[in-house]
Amino acid sequence: MTDVTTLQQEIATEQQHVDRVYARVDELRQAAAHAEREGYRQASVGNFGALVERDAFVFHAARRRYLLDAEHEGLVFGRLDMHGGASFHVGRLGVRDEDAQPMVVDWRAPAAAAFYQATAAEPRGVIRRRMIQSSGVKVTGIEDDLLDPEAAPEQMRVVGDGALLASLSKATGHGMRDIVATIQREQDQAIRSPGGGVTIVSGGPGTGKTAVALHRAAYLLYSDRNRFAGGGILVVGPSTVFVEYIASVLPSLGEESATLRSLGTLVPGWSATRTDPGPVAAIKGSLRMRRVLERASHDAVPDGPTSLRLLYRGTLLQLDRSQLDRIRTRALPRGARRNEVRRVGFNGIFDALWAQAQERRIPGLKKADFEGELAGREDFRTFVKGWWPRLRARHVLAWLADPARLRRYADGLLTPAEVRLLTGSFHPEEPTISDIALLDELDAVLGRPAQSARQKRSQFEVAQGVYELSTSTERARAARAAATSRPDDYREYAHVVVDESQDVSPMQWRMLGRRGRLASWTVVGDPAQTAWTGDPDELDQSRDRALGTRARNLYTLTTNYRNSAEIFEVAAAEIRTIAPDLPLPTAVRSTGVPPVALTVPTESLQATVRSAVADQLGEVEGTVGVITAVPRVGEVAGWLADLHDPRLQVVTSLQAKGMEYDAVVLVAPSEIRAGGAAGVRTLYVALSRATQRLVTVEVSD
Repeated sequence: MTDVTTLQQEIATEQQHVDRVYARVDELRQAAAHAEREGYRQASVGNFGALVERDAFVFHAARRRYLLDAEHEGLVFGRLDMHGGASFHVGRLGVRDEDAQPMVVDWRAPAAAAFYQATAAEPRGVIRRRMIQSSGVKVTGIEDDLLDPEAAPEQMRVVGDGALLASLSKATGHGMRDIVATIQREQDQAIRSPGGGVTIVSGGPGTGKTAVALHRAAYLLYSDRNRFAGGGILVVGPSTVFVEYIASVLPSLGEESATLRSLGTLVPGWSATRTDPGPVAAIKGSLRMRRVLERASHDAVPDGPTSLRLLYRGTLLQLDRSQLDRIRTRALPRGARRNEVRRVGFNGIFDALWAQAQERRIPGLKKADFEGELAGREDFRTFVKGWWPRLRARHVLAWLADPARLRRYADGLLTPAEVRLLTGSFHPEEPTISDIALLDELDAVLGRPAQSARQKRSQFEVAQGVYELSTSTERARAARAAATSRPDDYREYAHVVVDESQDVSPMQWRMLGRRGRLASWTVVGDPAQTAWTGDPDELDQSRDRALGTRARNLYTLTTNYRNSAEIFEVAAAEIRTIAPDLPLPTAVRSTGVPPVALTVPTESLQATVRSAVADQLGEVEGTVGVITAVPRVGEVAGWLADLHDPRLQVVTSLQAKGMEYDAVVLVAPSEIRAGGAAGVRTLYVALSRATQRLVTVEVSD
């Protein structure tokens, strides 16, 4: 018989309450529908007063039914356990039972304010804050914040990071309680940093940087909703795996207005997950690529027409390649955006052909007539579309896949060795994460042709000038939705949160900067974990340009409460090989379980990894991460494909950034370390992902 974990027990407890809430909601929905039907029957009285009463009755009943339907998904998202033994749930709207006792408190009600405002420094009477994640009506996860550990009763069970803090606070002696207070105070100060300017939070593995970033987003949304919900908050992480990992946190805090993106999904239409090797990523991330891309954007179109021959009124007019190149070059001085100056290029063609027509003294010729006749000819329109088409970023990025073009664009900007590294790295239909920033840069370099604004049609307009019947409430709700809707490529965020910022390249900072021109910022990272191998000064300068001249608020997290001391000792020894004087956080939690280091021959690697993973799934209640070098991830995933356990995840050493697992099996760490200093830093990250158990499986030959 399988033991039921604490997490499963607590989820079952919350599910019981959620089930009662939804059962009550169904009753209220049926009652509202019944009231709506009864309201229509009142019209049978036939007098004016009855009609007015009917309209009011129907309106309120319909409005209640709409709210019950609209807030059905994930209705309950939190719980507060208070001093004195009281507790209540927080949700998207208030629900009371048959005796008018609250089953769910509306998050907007004053009683629910502590769910957002309570902190470890100021608990506001809250002992435990529980965030409840749901899918539909099913509770899928729980995360607890223990805000007042000393007041927690013995029987109170805590899961997630709160459980770690609880175990620390209840350890023997005052020292551990002091450590918990330090952790909470450090995090609380960063979370409640001023909403304007730039908040920079640094800290090593296990210090809770990501938790701080996400709680800060929820805090800002609550403290100044008009500003931050109106303009929007953008949260950016390093990978899609990481974004999926954090995706439930803000909704569990009652906030769904934030936009979550990875660096590979910031440009609409693309979802990149592939990574370049470190040296290639460093070149693509360098600011020198700006000039490479601009040169490409000004070049002749591959397979485009190289000459123009027209028979006009019996006279041959023609332009050769050199003439066409000169016209294009004059129309595209440095800084010009190709899509925005198409008319300048077309005018250059008209002027060159007009000059020839005048030289040949075509009788009765007027320039306006001449241009009009050419513009109406199908052969001329075909030429100009092929010679100067409207280009998209992906078109120009594809040109870099041609080695000859790449060498020409990079001449004098990149070294021959760098060009060789880039050759073959561009696959426009399947870009890497580094390529996404290049696509964004190309989009800016190319510009967009002016388009006539289209008047938005009312959602209630069923035909030209014909509108369906709607209430003022429905129209007001539609107007609010239209006012807060954002385009796919929205660039006017009020706040931008960047997690794992140490890995953001200069070109990626430019991409972020375009979306945060009006924003305040929260930037979270750890320099010791950086995989950037390019120019560090260029990186600092590009970050500073993106953040602008806004005031900086700096916070450092110094306590590692997630890794056991035994595990972090192994990780620390690794990073000390290249940075012996680097300040590292202090790991304060000991499990008494040392990491296991296995070394096996190549032919035994698969069996050993499978056995280690099976053992860890049996030893820990929570998640197990299998981390491996990028080239080997598909192979390792295949070894474990038949282990159908939702707690298991196979990731690359790069995808592991920002992640945490109860147990980690690290496959062939020497393959990760092989990347020089950057490889050592990446291995340091991989070694510090486990909270309870760590197994490394090395290859002996």
